[in-house]
Amino acid sequence: MKSAELFVRCLENEQVENIFGIPGEENIDVMDVLLESPIRFITTRHEQGAAFMADVQGRLTGRPGVCLATLGPGATNLVTGVADANMDRAPLVALAGQGATTRLHKESHQILDLVNLFKPISKYSVQIREPDIIPEVVRKAFKVAVTEKPGVSFIDFPENIAASDVSDLTPLRVQNPAEPAPPPQKLSQAAKVISEARYPIIMAGNGVIRAQASENLVRLAETLNIPVATTFMAKGTIPFSHPLSLGAVGLQATDYVSCGFDRADVIVCIGFDMVEYHPHLWHKDKSRKIIHIDSLPAEVDQHYILEVGVVGDIALAMDAIAAEAQPRQVVAASGLRQTIVEEMAALANDPAFPIKPQRIVWELRQSLPAEAVVISDVGAHKMWMARMYQAERPNTCIISNGFASMGISVPGAIASKLVYPDRPAIAVTGDAGFMMNSQEIETALRIGTPIVVLIWNDSQYGLIKWHQERHFGRASHIDFTNPDFVKYADSFGAIGYRVESAHDLLPTIKQAVSDNTVVIIDCPVDYSENMKLTEKLGELVCPI
Repeated sequence: MKSAELFVRCLENEQVENIFGIPGEENIDVMDVLLESPIRFITTRHEQGAAFMADVQGRLTGRPGVCLATLGPGATNLVTGVADANMDRAPLVALAGQGATTRLHKESHQILDLVNLFKPISKYSVQIREPDIIPEVVRKAFKVAVTEKPGVSFIDFPENIAASDVSDLTPLRVQNPAEPAPPPQKLSQAAKVISEARYPIIMAGNGVIRAQASENLVRLAETLNIPVATTFMAKGTIPFSHPLSLGAVGLQATDYVSCGFDRADVIVCIGFDMVEYHPHLWHKDKSRKIIHIDSLPAEVDQHYILEVGVVGDIALAMDAIAAEAQPRQVVAASGLRQTIVEEMAALANDPAFPIKPQRIVWELRQSLPAEAVVISDVGAHKMWMARMYQAERPNTCIISNGFASMGISVPGAIASKLVYPDRPAIAVTGDAGFMMNSQEIETALRIGTPIVVLIWNDSQYGLIKWHQERHFGRASHIDFTNPDFVKYADSFGAIGYRVESAHDLLPTIKQAVSDNTVVIIDCPVDYSENMKLTEKLGELVCPI
């Protein structure tokens, strides 16, 4: 058989269901074999969209999403989505065609050293140089991608190797390592520090979701009566409605949740990655005791010096500590939680138009069931969504906060609908982020994935304006013009709505979900609230 056939059989062996990508000359042998494969190839309109779809699919399922490109510009178009997946700890396997090995040693049309190009943004980057190594390469790529911390494997497949014949080889048996149990002495040390703490607080990171340990987290918090803050990427690990939830941390400024960290004497970081919220922002004076519970040892950082490090299975660690530590009688942060809840609801009925960010977030939450999946793009709206959207379940508010790349929301919503066809999928995006991958609207319509795209329209790079005004008191080169988004939606065959008043938003979102097709909502936003928030937080007095 051809090497390309063996390669696809190996992908089938890894239980790959979808491959996102674009066919090209150098991957034609693989594309031809896929015609006879149960794997569904989803043709996208840009390789970046394909990588983002694989990125979000990997994050939602815990299994590698797969994307495919041809050589040269096709491969380089994967880079942003691949880098996002790698830094956000999403398992992904990226595949690229390559020119024949007979011309890799010299200057040649569209040839780039792809292995070294992808090496800094992946865990494993390799070229298939001989047909007989295909089973080993594919098995290793998938194993490395899912092993903690998850990330990207990249495979470069030269066209002459793909077209060559191969001996009678078969895929390798799938084996992935289990997380080891944490050392008992470390569990006892952590339990002792927590028991002696006056004001402990838990910070949960995305690792809790990856470990499917959200129930263990809630059980730990309830057993020991400790309040929980989550990073942006861990929203929903404890339901926001839970009385021990303090919401999300990660805003690059003092916020109400920061008050809990300022008062805490022990901070229990569980499944936390530094790319989510750097310690110098929440541990400036380096005076707190830090307990690190994660699958791998802590990164070295002067603001993250540990009192105890517990390395191993996160769920087992939390259950063991809950059983051994002494619970506290009262929750020190109950007043803080009440302040946070009241602030989130303060502008829920504000009639101003364009609509204030706070009301958009509130109306979005009220219009969706708890299991709906919201994919936030990156921009000013992300700060409001991350700070105020009340997630009740894990992986129902997907935010890129490691690499934090614009353009993820539309392809991400498509991936979400493929993973969870019975749940609403909402892309929450700024007008700038939407236009970066809006071409994937056609992909969504063609493959039948109903999604709602909620555009926060201000005709500016709003987040950059926010930073410019904070630093210099004026904005620089952030304005642009938009198409008529309703007509734009219609040109694809989608439905478009324009919100004309604050009272229109809630019924419009509900209608868009019930339309059961691709819907684009143009919602004007008043980002003057950005600077008001900056001023408010600058004058913040902690309520506890």
